[in-house]
Amino acid sequence: MTLFDFTKTKDISNWYVVNDSVMGGLSEGKFSLNEAGNGVFEGNVSLENNGGFSSIRYEIGNTDISGKETVCIRLKGDGKKYQFRLKQNKDDRHSYISIFQTSGDWETIEIPLNTLYPTFRGKKLDIGNFSANYMEMLGFLIGNKTKERFLLELDYIRLK
Repeated sequence: MTLFDFTKTKDISNWYVVNDSVMGGLSEGKFSLNEAGNGVFEGNVSLENNGGFSSIRYEIGNTDISGKETVCIRLKGDGKKYQFRLKQNKDDRHSYISIFQTSGDWETIEIPLNTLYPTFRGKKLDIGNFSANYMEMLGFLIGNKTKERFLLELDYIRLK
């Protein structure tokens, strides 16, 4: 089941950036398509003014994921750690996350859905891992508690 294929879907208008500026921070991220048709999440993370993160989100609408167990993401990172994030309900304050390390090469990251754990503002919550049959939002975040430039290139996001 394909959630988003950047090389086939040229419309990224439902994707949006959320930087730490929502809390007074100065990080800057942007999201665009490159010439190859891949999604490119890039920018600078700043620690000034208690900042420290940049993220992108995609409101997918209420999507039935019954019987799916693993999210598969084909991507090329910059050797840094990122979070994959999803929300069962787009209005939930918390997200379910998994942290993954990129290698600098094209790779497919596979994350079992039941390993996504709930967090809110960087704190793990005690409400159990993701176990829903539907989701409404997904995204990526960088927030490694360091000032850094980042670049994450995305090909597709699928469930199996």
